[in-house]
Amino acid sequence: MKYKNTKKGIFIERPNRFIAHVDIDGVTEICHVKNTGRCKELLLPGSVVYVEKSDNPNRKTGFDLISVIKGKRHINMDSQVPNKVVRDWLEKGNLFKDVTLIKPEVKYKNSRFDFYVETKKDKIFIEVKGVTLEENNIVLFPDAPTERGVKHINELIECLREGYKAYVIFVIQMKDVEYFTPNSVTHKEFAEVLKAAHNKGVEILALDCVVDEGFIEIDKKVEVRF
Repeated sequence: MKYKNTKKGIFIERPNRFIAHVDIDGVTEICHVKNTGRCKELLLPGSVVYVEKSDNPNRKTGFDLISVIKGKRHINMDSQVPNKVVRDWLEKGNLFKDVTLIKPEVKYKNSRFDFYVETKKDKIFIEVKGVTLEENNIVLFPDAPTERGVKHINELIECLREGYKAYVIFVIQMKDVEYFTPNSVTHKEFAEVLKAAHNKGVEILALDCVVDEGFIEIDKKVEVRF
C-alpha cells in the first residue's frame, strides 16, 4: 500500500488520543493520529514522524500521522492499514490458493469479523490485529486491555464448532523482529484465550511488514510464541 504526499516531521506532543502537534518545515501543525492506542513508547517528544497531507480542504486537521522512527526501526502506526494490507495479501493468494470470495466486515453472532473468505472447499473467518508494540525486538499485543479482542477470539472458537475455519492474523507494522507473543502482562485474559484458541484449532499467524515513509506491505511470517 502506498501513501500519497507524505512529509517528515518532528513530534512535539499529543494533547489527546486523536491529535498530535508536529513540527513540519518549522511550522507546528495539528495532525490526526490514525491510532487511538496509547503508543507512549512511540510518540516521544523529538521523535521523527511521517505524516500524509489530507486532500480534503474541509478537514480541521491538514495531516494524518502515519509512522514513527523508533531507534533504527520504522514503525507504521496507522490502525486502518492492517486490514488493507491483509486484503491485498489474500487477493494475491498468499494464504489460500483457491479463493472464490473475500468479504470484509462480516457479522457472526455478536461479533463482526474483519474478513469472511470462501475457497473451493472451506468457509473461513479472519480477525486482523495491528501490532506496534516492540520491546527488545519482541513484538506484543495488546498494548492496552481489550475486552473486545477477548470476545472476538471466543467467537472464533465458536466458528470452529460450526464447521468454519478461523484465523487471527497479527500484522506487525515493522520489520526485523524476533518473534510475536501475546502481552500477558497488559491483558492476561487475552493471552490465555488466544492460547486456548490455538489449542482448539484457530490458526494464529504473525506477519511482519516492509515499512517506509510512504509505503507498507506484508512481507514474511514471524514465529508466534505462547
